[in-house]
Amino acid sequence: DVLKHFVLVQLLRYLNQKDKPWWYVDTHAGAGAYALDSTYAKKNAEFEGGISRLWRDGELPAPLADYVDQVRALNPDGRLRHYPGSPLIALNLARPEDRLRLFELHSTDHNLLQQNMREAGHRVAIRQADGFLEIKSVLPPPPRRGLTLIDPSYEDKQDYVRVIGALKEGISRFATGMFMVWYPQIQLGTAHQLPETLRKLADKWLDVKLTVQAPAADGFGMHGSGLFVVNPPFTLAATLREVMPLLVEKLGQDGAAGYALDASG
Repeated sequence: DVLKHFVLVQLLRYLNQKDKPWWYVDTHAGAGAYALDSTYAKKNAEFEGGISRLWRDGELPAPLADYVDQVRALNPDGRLRHYPGSPLIALNLARPEDRLRLFELHSTDHNLLQQNMREAGHRVAIRQADGFLEIKSVLPPPPRRGLTLIDPSYEDKQDYVRVIGALKEGISRFATGMFMVWYPQIQLGTAHQLPETLRKLADKWLDVKLTVQAPAADGFGMHGSGLFVVNPPFTLAATLREVMPLLVEKLGQDGAAGYALDASG
């Protein structure tokens, strides 16, 4: 989540540089916010290898500090107990004229999302629906400016195929829009092939991968994650070249940690 949400903040900051409004579309919005002191969170303790390692660092470069500040806003007492999901980060960076369109199919997360966004007012519309299919209903957005996040769990192997279809559909409807696709680094063949396939769909793209550890000997589990961005800001590559070495240093768990950055053109 660190890589995904750090880049999300950068993209929304870029959209905010112009007065014209934008739409944020989230195909798999989740619960919107998460309690790190819950039994489930403590059992997995993934945050200990992620945001927790940045939380205590007061010397972060400005782009990374901006992301951590989004987390601090949800923890005003200074204790890391809550973590904002993508929808809440987008809401915090949205201006009065900007709009959020959030989709979450699973009933439990949908209900939690509604609770966590209950004070957002008319700027946010939430639907319990399949976000892969709902891209058709919201793109192109009326202001012709926006960011679409495609971030499924990939627990269903069909998600890889559906991500490709959703991005293709999105680009066909909103060619000038920004799209961000999160994907896991795992040893499944389709996971390796996904970014290569996505590159064939867009003229302007950026692909960044953060590896935190060597692949497990048993072939299971994630060893990193990646982001594929369509129509990235021209400043993003330089920002990533500045920040990614630090993320490798902070989040890396063994000697296999590293990053890769590639872009069209």
